[in-house]
Amino acid sequence: MNILLVYPRYPETFWSFRYALKFISKKASHPPLGLLTVAALLPAEWNKRLVDLNVTVLTDEDLTWANYVYIGGMSIQRESAQEVIARCKNAGKPIVAGGPLFTALHEELEPVDHLVLNEAEITLPPFLHDLEAGRPKQYYSSQEFADITRTPIPLWQLLRKKPYASMNLQYSRGCPYDCEFCDITVLYGRVPRTKTTGQVLAELDSLYNWGWRGNVFFVDDNFIGNKRKLKKEILPAIIEWTEQRKRPFTLNTEASINLSDDEELMHLMVRAGFDAVFVGIESPNHESLLECRKMHNLNRDLMASVRRIHATGLEVQAGFILGFDKDPASIFDTLVHFVQESGIVTAMVGLLNAPKGSKLYHRMIKEGRLLKNMSGDNTDASLNFIPAMNLDKLMEGYRHVLKSIYTPKHYYARAKKFLKEFKPGYRAIGKIRTAHIKALLKSMVVLGVVGRERVQYWKLFFWSLFFKPRVFPLAITFAIYGFHYRKVFEQSL
Repeated sequence: MNILLVYPRYPETFWSFRYALKFISKKASHPPLGLLTVAALLPAEWNKRLVDLNVTVLTDEDLTWANYVYIGGMSIQRESAQEVIARCKNAGKPIVAGGPLFTALHEELEPVDHLVLNEAEITLPPFLHDLEAGRPKQYYSSQEFADITRTPIPLWQLLRKKPYASMNLQYSRGCPYDCEFCDITVLYGRVPRTKTTGQVLAELDSLYNWGWRGNVFFVDDNFIGNKRKLKKEILPAIIEWTEQRKRPFTLNTEASINLSDDEELMHLMVRAGFDAVFVGIESPNHESLLECRKMHNLNRDLMASVRRIHATGLEVQAGFILGFDKDPASIFDTLVHFVQESGIVTAMVGLLNAPKGSKLYHRMIKEGRLLKNMSGDNTDASLNFIPAMNLDKLMEGYRHVLKSIYTPKHYYARAKKFLKEFKPGYRAIGKIRTAHIKALLKSMVVLGVVGRERVQYWKLFFWSLFFKPRVFPLAITFAIYGFHYRKVFEQSL
């Protein structure tokens, strides 16, 4: 059996980092972890080939070779997925589809031969059983949650390392919180399910033995969902593992803001090699947080929480949302002020949308305000419901926020503010590689000579080089990220 696994293309967004990746000659931030895990669940004797459309193209030879084509992806990859489906059908190749995109929206997508939905650890085995018996069904689904202590190590050997900036690893699924706009608990439940210490170390070993050196992203929606296990088992084991191997990886992940309340946990994460954490702050407005049930963000000084995380050696990258019913007219200026004063360099600001199945989705249906399913794109300035605020005023305010925080003057001021206060803990300096030298030289030309930001670039360049040389690589990284954010904003919004 020849199995072709195809990962659809992401459109150009803030999250794609496409413009930034060009500086280091990379094509994608991360590989398709879900499809690599599915590949490991397939019979070992089958032939497997991966085509990630973010780094390569799907050829006619690929389709000719394949007996079956497996497709997975997220909602934002919908357009590319439909193109792949059309090509497969024209080639007469049977399609097996799964993942969040098809689990949520299969009824609205072009029909495929076999839908293997929800978590593959549960729904893929019965499909494979029926396939072997010669009677595969069209639809496989389950409301049960998988025991991820039985999830296999992803099949890394299907990848080429060179096109990717980072590898990824999953430790847990599910989130203990139930924010109104989020569908994570619908997909994965409210009780975090975790892998064993042995599994985590085995996956780190697999990447290390495969030859990977660099960043590894823990893709968990809330890495700290089970703090006790992290502090007692997982992080101490990672610390021992990484110290024995002289810190081959830098790590980053996603976590809730209450990470700032646990000094021990933050320090353990830094010792383990974590240098950045993405936090869903969503809004500096108390009423908006109350509206969306972001309870763990309430009754706290959000600015102080961010600074506590920074003080331990973890960089906070944050998500913000505009378009809540309770957003006042002043929210746009308030948000700009919060981002600038907090020193959050990577500030992802999007418009509120209601994912299918979320509590917000059902509320919008009940109130007669739902318009369509969300695109998943954070650069198309779309909402899938009728907002409480005047739409033109909301769009004008949204563009004002992005223009303010991504304009070189404000962006570089924020980066310098963060770097002045930041004390990197165990951030691995690592070996200087050819790609790093190329990125530095390219930034000096693209940003320092022809770019709009050249004055701000050289000020940050020489300040960090002479006064805080330890953060100089991070300063250049921020400069490159800023270029990406500005290009996406200017071209898309």
